[in-house]
Amino acid sequence: MSSSKTENHEQQECEMHLTDHLEELRKRLIVVFVAIAVATVGSYYFAEDLFRLLMSPLLGVMPAESGLIFTSLTETFFTYLKISLLAGFFAASPVVIYQIWRFSAPGLYAKEKRYVFPFVFFATVFFVGGATFGYFVVFPFGFKFFMGFATDFITPMPTVKEYFSFSVRLLFAFGVVFELPVVTAFLALFGLISSKTLVNKRKYAVLGSFVVAALLTPPDVVSQLMMAGPIIVLYEVSIVVARICGRKKTDNDE
Repeated sequence: MSSSKTENHEQQECEMHLTDHLEELRKRLIVVFVAIAVATVGSYYFAEDLFRLLMSPLLGVMPAESGLIFTSLTETFFTYLKISLLAGFFAASPVVIYQIWRFSAPGLYAKEKRYVFPFVFFATVFFVGGATFGYFVVFPFGFKFFMGFATDFITPMPTVKEYFSFSVRLLFAFGVVFELPVVTAFLALFGLISSKTLVNKRKYAVLGSFVVAALLTPPDVVSQLMMAGPIIVLYEVSIVVARICGRKKTDNDE
């Protein structure tokens, strides 16, 4: 009888803990959605300027007095809406990251909590760095290559929707790829990977970099080479990062 009461009590406590976690998650999600919504509404006021900034690398290599077109009445409106949502998400990202931290912090050990803020900081820096590299380095060369196919009887007339999807996909791709050293550092600190393993897998990484570039970029050699090259360089940087973080983990264990 006593054993049955104990089991019922434990079950009730477990249900209460689950309910508390769900309620906490609901509160955090509401804050996140409100923050993104407010930032998106505010960003819509600058949507045209933001899109003009996004178009700048393409307009710099297009023929004079030419630009983008739209083929449906709602195309530009929805493109402005998408770029506002994208800008709103980035503007609200500190709130999003903070809410994720507040929700997950109680379940982390003290050692793990020390790595959270450096990881978030460097992940943000490398993501922005990758997107910046794509915008200032890859876009001008890539768009110049594509515009080179224009002739007297072939006139380039990219659409607003097409260009937005193409450019944002590339920016995100470069941002994600540049996270490689950060992820490697995180894995090395927790002993899940070592620099020796990365060195032994180097030839596979080189092959994989071209496969990833082929999947993430348009089907042209220029874009693929301009992504595969940085991936290989980042892999070499990751080896150094893994060696440093591996030594730090060893020193901490001692």
